[in-house]
Amino acid sequence: MTAKKRTTIKQVAEEAGVSTQTVSRVINDRPDVASDTRRRVQQVIDRLGYQPSRIARSLSQGRSCTLGVAGSGLEYYGPSRTLLGIETEADKWGYTLLLSLVHEPGKSDVKHQLRDMLSQHVDGIVWALPEIGSNRAWIQQRASQLSVPVVFLSMQPHPTSPVVAVDNRRGGRVATEHLLRQGVQQVGLIAGPLDWWEARQRKLGWQEALEEAGITTADSLVAEGDWMPASGERSLRRLLQQRPRLNAVFVSNDQMALGALRAARQMSRRVPEDLAIVGFDDIPEAAYFCPPLSTVRQDMVELGRRAVTELRRMIDLREEGKTAAPPEAILIQPQLVVRESSTTQKGVMTAHT
Repeated sequence: MTAKKRTTIKQVAEEAGVSTQTVSRVINDRPDVASDTRRRVQQVIDRLGYQPSRIARSLSQGRSCTLGVAGSGLEYYGPSRTLLGIETEADKWGYTLLLSLVHEPGKSDVKHQLRDMLSQHVDGIVWALPEIGSNRAWIQQRASQLSVPVVFLSMQPHPTSPVVAVDNRRGGRVATEHLLRQGVQQVGLIAGPLDWWEARQRKLGWQEALEEAGITTADSLVAEGDWMPASGERSLRRLLQQRPRLNAVFVSNDQMALGALRAARQMSRRVPEDLAIVGFDDIPEAAYFCPPLSTVRQDMVELGRRAVTELRRMIDLREEGKTAAPPEAILIQPQLVVRESSTTQKGVMTAHT
C-alpha cells in the first residue's frame, strides 16, 4: 500500500480557483480576503484535508514559532502548574516550546541555557527559574541587548526587564492578618529558603502585618525550611521549643504546612484550638489535610499564561519596529482560602476572604 501524498497549497488554490497567495492569506487569517472567497477556500481546505507546513509557514513569517522556557523545580506544585499555563497559552497561539531545565539554579551557571536557546532561533524566552543567589546577574549586562524579548517570572521587579509574578508579599500579609483576627498574640513563621525571592517576600508580608498590629517580630518567631514536609515538621518543633506559648503560624507553602500539622499532632497541640495554621499555594490536597488547611491560593497556571501573553505582545511590537513602553511588573493577586486549620472554635472569624 502506498502512502497518500500530502495535499499542497497549489492543489488547494487550483481547486478553489484562486492564487496560492490568497490561500496563504486565508490560512494566516489576513483581513484582505473577501468573505465569499474566504469561505470557498476554507471549504476546499476542509474537503482536501490540507495541513499547512508549520516550518514553511514560520519561514514565510520570519519566525520559528518556538518559545524558549528556562525552568526548574518541576517536582514542586507551583513550577509544574506554571509550565502548564505556559504550554496552554503557547499552544493557543501556535507556538511550540523548547524547554531547558536547570536542576540547581542557585549553583549553576545559567548563561549557557540562554545561549543554547538563542542558537535555536526561538522567537522569545520565558525565564521561569527562581531568583536565587546571583543567577540574575547576567540581566544587567545582557537583557537589553538580546535579539529576542525575554519575560521573567517570580523575580524582584527590575527597571529594564518585564516581570510577571505572584504578589507574594501581599499573600504573606493577608495570611498573617487573618491569623491576627482570630485573637492570637504570637504568630510564628515557617519560611521557605530565604535565598529565594518568593520566600523573602512572604516573610516581609508576615512582618508588615505584625508590625502594623503593634507586635514586635523576633528571630525566635522564625524558622527556615526548604519547601518540603520534613522541614515543616522540624521547623514547628523548633518554634515551639523557642516559643512554647506560640498559638499561630504562617507556613510559606502547603507541603511544609503538612509537616507542621504532623508535628503539632505529635506534640499534642490541637489545630486550630491551640495552634492556628495557614499555608500557601492551595495545592489540591490542602482541602483534605486533617484538619483541612487554610491557605493562600496563587494561580500559577494564570502566571504562565500571562507570561506568554506578554511575551507575544513584545514579539509583535518588535516585528512591527515599534518600541515597547518601559516594562512594568505584572502582579497576580493571591486569594486567602479559609478552612478549619485557622478558625478558632470561639468563632472570632469564619468568613472566607
